[in-house]
Amino acid sequence: MRLAKYRTAMHTLQPHYNWRHLYIASADARSPFYGYQNSDSHYTDHIYNYFIHPQWDNFGSETLFLKVLFADYQKGFAIIEFFGEWNDVLHNDIMLLKRDIIDAMIAEGITKFILILENVLNFHAGDTDYYEEWQDDLEDGWIATLNLREHVLAELSRYHIDHYLVLGGTLNDIAWRSRKPTQLFTQINEVVGRRLGM
Repeated sequence: MRLAKYRTAMHTLQPHYNWRHLYIASADARSPFYGYQNSDSHYTDHIYNYFIHPQWDNFGSETLFLKVLFADYQKGFAIIEFFGEWNDVLHNDIMLLKRDIIDAMIAEGITKFILILENVLNFHAGDTDYYEEWQDDLEDGWIATLNLREHVLAELSRYHIDHYLVLGGTLNDIAWRSRKPTQLFTQINEVVGRRLGM
């Protein structure tokens, strides 16, 4: 299992925090995480037997956690960072994500999603129905993934999830931490526009 080699660092890896002066999901009344409380010191969530940093948000998955780093309702985009193992086979993570998080964000006008997946250590594909539904719900929007690990990218492509997500190529080598959220969105929007012929 690939998670094993990360066990010593699991509890230290935390979500990107340099944008917290611009946006905090738990303080955003339109966010599905409004009022969510993270501890600064108590480690309660874990992936398998490994505790993870308490700043990650739990959306009901046993092995996958996330942080909504930024949302702009005027421009209609959100940036979400993920951590852990994405497992649609055993835990149907895409169903939990779509029903409990994404649907609420779409209802608030978010139609462009930037998913930062560099810390998704494994991906196990199941049915593609919820990915298809997510894309169908966006009309002129899109779902772009950044910095996938090679084996995760291969798994997404092998199960044709790349029909619903924009991934790979230049999106797999984005130095996103050095940009402001709106700068990152502009860059990704241009890449996606070229890919989709928009």
